[in-house]
Amino acid sequence: MENSNLFRLSSMAALLFLMVVFAGCNARKEPSAEAKGRVHATGAFVSQFGPVPPIDKGTCYGFVIYFPSAKEPGKVLPFPFFSFDEGSLKKVALGKLVAGMGDFPAYHGELAQPFSAGTRVLDVSQSGDTVSVNFSKELAGAQLDAKAQQSLVNAVVLTLRQFPGVSRVAIKVDGADTPLNKLTASADEKSVLPLAPPRLLGVTGMKEKGRTDIEEIDAFFDRPVDIKELTLSGANGKKIDGEIFQSVFDMAGVLKAKKPQPYPPGTTIKVHWKVVDKIGRASSGDTDVALEVKEH
Repeated sequence: MENSNLFRLSSMAALLFLMVVFAGCNARKEPSAEAKGRVHATGAFVSQFGPVPPIDKGTCYGFVIYFPSAKEPGKVLPFPFFSFDEGSLKKVALGKLVAGMGDFPAYHGELAQPFSAGTRVLDVSQSGDTVSVNFSKELAGAQLDAKAQQSLVNAVVLTLRQFPGVSRVAIKVDGADTPLNKLTASADEKSVLPLAPPRLLGVTGMKEKGRTDIEEIDAFFDRPVDIKELTLSGANGKKIDGEIFQSVFDMAGVLKAKKPQPYPPGTTIKVHWKVVDKIGRASSGDTDVALEVKEH
């Protein structure tokens, strides 16, 4: 078990994470007799995170974004993402890579941000098996050492090369060639760090707009998992009664409170959890988390 640890997701970071990962996708909210939707996943997604959980309706696309490592320069860490827009998957993936993951306490100090402030993805085009990426001029201002440059290139190349029909990647800045392009040939899967066991990202209480009582409490994990045990309790240790099921591409355990209570933002929620991801990595913990509260 992990040592009890009080951590907090900022409201902006938590909201950004949900928008980034789940926008436009109709994830399963309750057990369904038949999942009618479809999720297509890249080979990289399946390799890193296993089979994609079903959805009730619509079509979503699962892929991996490789973020540069702060602890091991030159290396990258894979994260699962979903999108509904098949036509712009590559540009969406790169946009999220440039934006970064934010400061999630569970990954504090592990993710680097080599992209200069203001860097944008201007264009992504494909000719044959080559994808060309044109970044805005801000990228040229990044003061990066050799390992950081290779880390940035590895992240861009591996994120793009997972998509069908892509073998090579060309990097430009404001339409011009860049020294970074010379590093693309050396980008390979050896730079991908092995994933640690699943991590708890945070806990969010959901309530109806204008109401005070929290009807639903969601515990979010960093990847799809099978939940073996999940108990949520108040600061006094008293268990919050209710039915628990999985949701949001199996990346959340959801407690439907039997007796909704007016938990204010910042309330300490004690989380006992035991999960296994889709390829068998297991983790567990007893963690104190500051509750985020959102309306729906």
